[in-house]
Amino acid sequence: MSVHLELAQHAKNQNAMYNRFLELDQQRELYIEEAITLCKQGKIFSTEKINAVTREINKINLRFIPTRQLVTPEMVQEYVGRMAN
Repeated sequence: MSVHLELAQHAKNQNAMYNRFLELDQQRELYIEEAITLCKQGKIFSTEKINAVTREINKINLRFIPTRQLVTPEMVQEYVGRMAN
């Protein structure tokens, strides 16, 4: 019976980590959109919040979750520039 309990606990832990990933990934997308909006408006923006969340995502140890790339201000500016064309 303990094997069943261990498997159940493992599944519960995996599910919790996946749900945390989903929360962080959504937050990351919001921060990216915020940076894009500020960049489009010609205002000062930072990628610090994006990258803080990205680092947290990359700490989650689930094989099926790909790592996320850190974002630079230049990447945001390049993206906004491509959107304008």
